[in-house]
Amino acid sequence: MSDRILVFIPCYNCASQIKRVLAQFTPEISRHFAELLILDNGSKDDTIDSAITAMNAAHVQKITIGRNRANYNLGGSHKTAFAYAKQHDYTHVVVLHGDDQGDIRDLLPILAQNLHQQYDACLGARFMPESKLIGYSGFRIFGNYVFNTLFSIGSFAKVADLGSGLNIFALPIFSDPNVQNFSDDLRFNIYLLLSNIDQNRKLKFFPISWREDDQISNVKITSQALKTLGILWNYVFRRAYFRSHDHRAVPHSCYEFEVIASANL
Repeated sequence: MSDRILVFIPCYNCASQIKRVLAQFTPEISRHFAELLILDNGSKDDTIDSAITAMNAAHVQKITIGRNRANYNLGGSHKTAFAYAKQHDYTHVVVLHGDDQGDIRDLLPILAQNLHQQYDACLGARFMPESKLIGYSGFRIFGNYVFNTLFSIGSFAKVADLGSGLNIFALPIFSDPNVQNFSDDLRFNIYLLLSNIDQNRKLKFFPISWREDDQISNVKITSQALKTLGILWNYVFRRAYFRSHDHRAVPHSCYEFEVIASANL
């Protein structure tokens, strides 16, 4: 079966950046992808209007702009996109954050070498030697190296990034029912990573470029660090709990969105 790749772009207050993200999809790049799903999670700014205005800048054959039916947060938005991908028979889901910190071109070598077909997930890593970080503080870089080391030791697997904004997932991952129980907030990627390591899935980290200029971070560093360590503790010392517990603060029976605009080339 040939690839059918959905690009999922989660957005929250990205009115200034979403235009630049969509402009990344030149005709040469867009030929790899069947659809862009731009999914807003209740932005307080003009993210959706900006996306609609800029949608013609992307040359992907189908573009869908939607808004979550509830506040699902970043992790819940992933679940919405994963459900959409399963429903529409996609083979892979690319995640590219809508804040324009990542560059879709970093994924092209993965596609050119068909590594996305050889691995269950190819995960963009900001902290590999070949990666490029622009505007990232030395303190945060050091902290991420520490956490990557701790998670590598705790999981007995090489971890180069706990979760960046550029990844590609194959069907076994985005159709996994266990995903529903992962936290809906910013910790979603950590649960997803450890669960896939626990299931011995084939994962590959690859270097990416990452920048911070006009983006506004939603991460509260101290509380997020403590919560992250709590996940690792449960994975190492309470594996049955990690596997079976519903880690969501507010469980949703389903994750859905309303279509605001769409276009077909």
